[in-house]
Amino acid sequence: MKKALSLLAIVALSLGTVNAYAQEDTASTEVVDSTATESMDSAAAAVDSAATETEEVAEEAATEEAPAAEQSFTQILKEKFIQGGAFFMSFVLLALVLGLALVIERIIYLTFAQTNTTKLLNEVEGALNNGGIDAAKEVCRNTRGPVATIFYEGLDHYDEGLDMVDKSIMSVGSVENGKLEKGVSWISLFIALAPMLGFMGTVIGMIGAFDAIEAAGDINPSLVAGGIKVALLTTVFGLITAIILQIFYNLIVAMIDGIVIKMEDASISFLDLLVEYKKKNS
Repeated sequence: MKKALSLLAIVALSLGTVNAYAQEDTASTEVVDSTATESMDSAAAAVDSAATETEEVAEEAATEEAPAAEQSFTQILKEKFIQGGAFFMSFVLLALVLGLALVIERIIYLTFAQTNTTKLLNEVEGALNNGGIDAAKEVCRNTRGPVATIFYEGLDHYDEGLDMVDKSIMSVGSVENGKLEKGVSWISLFIALAPMLGFMGTVIGMIGAFDAIEAAGDINPSLVAGGIKVALLTTVFGLITAIILQIFYNLIVAMIDGIVIKMEDASISFLDLLVEYKKKNS
């Protein structure tokens, strides 16, 4: 009996030990699993935060670069203009502003000076046939442009003969041609003056560079670079001003030539019209 009790006690102790080890293994497994889970969660959170920070940095960089790219040309132009020196660059800028003001004024004037000569001749012819000289003068008076002015002066001297009409047309044509070319000589002056001012700034900048070399007693690139930079910038801005004004100058000259050709052709047709009118009423 005692032996049986001893065996049962030994079996019970063995089962308790096994259960204890099993519980310890389960607990350790759970601890490991929870630790691994926490490590994975923290790593995922770190990756997500790093990705978010990267996206924010990229967005900020893109936001900062966008206005910088938009303002780059204006900013560079402003900086180079300031670096070129206020004295000569102000004269170059003044030449550009005044030249563009004259260009705009001439383009507007020449645009309003253009006339549909074919339509005007037809209206004058109809007025002559229906209402005579006075009706034709009224048509010319209500039409803008140098061609209408020439026609009006010719009709005003019709009673003095066709020779006088021809002379008055030539005289008034010369006056109107002078009005068309008014201010164009000033534009050509600014075209020539702008690069001259730039070249003068170049010469003065080179003189300053050589003065720095003489004062230092040594040829150092840093001493010469400033003067040469100023010299080149004044030359560049002077040439840019001349190029811009030259393009508009050629446009204005082409517009004047076109108007003058129309004036001459319309004057010839107008004289023929008056000759036919005189034959009908003589």
